[in-house]
Amino acid sequence: MDTLRPSLPTRPLWQKLAPWAAGLILVAGVVAVLVKIVPNTSGTNDKTATPNPVVVPSTAPKTVPLAKDARVVAGRFILTAVRREKLAEAWKLSGPLIRQDLTLEEWMTGNIPVVPFTAPISITPMKVDYSFKNHALVEVALIPVKSSKVKPETFWLELKKVGKGANAHWVVWTFVPRAAPPIPANPVG
Repeated sequence: MDTLRPSLPTRPLWQKLAPWAAGLILVAGVVAVLVKIVPNTSGTNDKTATPNPVVVPSTAPKTVPLAKDARVVAGRFILTAVRREKLAEAWKLSGPLIRQDLTLEEWMTGNIPVVPFTAPISITPMKVDYSFKNHALVEVALIPVKSSKVKPETFWLELKKVGKGANAHWVVWTFVPRAAPPIPANPVG
């Protein structure tokens, strides 16, 4: 009776196992994608953690009245760097952040990273936003003389005390406009 049945060709073992292996690889790929996409709800994996966390001091620094030396530096900076006069003195009053790696020679050209205000100034009131032992922020209003057609402008002027001991001194760290200049509603052009 076996002779009546036709014999089927036999396949090698690897051909028999290939569909099963492909199926296992597909299942493993789907599981890997799901593990990557589906969020971990166990609470053990904090996605907000950073390699360099911010260290918050346990107590706030003690505020102090603005040092007279700091007030003088702010005023002299306005009369020199902002007005583009006596730039060598302005260089000495400027900290590294505001200098932006300019050499003294480059600074002396007057092409410096300080917003200019060259109109004649009537008064320059200052409001202390905060003042600590070695750091202060003041708002400075530059108000031109009445005959000028220039509008008053307000700036934030940040001061830091640098150096140690007898070499400690105040410098202007930043000087930025308090508000962006207005943009016309219907620009021409």
